[in-house]
Amino acid sequence: MNSYKRVKITVKGKVQGVWYRQSTLEIATKLDIKGWVRNLHNGDVEITAEGEAEALESLIEWCKKGPPLAVVKEVNVVEQSYIGDLTEFQITR
Repeated sequence: MNSYKRVKITVKGKVQGVWYRQSTLEIATKLDIKGWVRNLHNGDVEITAEGEAEALESLIEWCKKGPPLAVVKEVNVVEQSYIGDLTEFQITR
């Protein structure tokens, strides 16, 4: 049986203007993860993601590196209650 989880990921560093959101969308879609990614005003990138625990772990590991132009300094992950209300992965704002 697969266990589904929901996480909120905050990525700090040089993560805006380096295709981080678009790359996250591509990776999440490949992993069948639902949710969204957006830039925050303070320069961070925020991701809310739902999916199988193993897929989310793969996404979190990818977030630590990001796309080639990114310089990731810190990745914070907060587990949330799984809701199951997300139908796709998208870029917001």
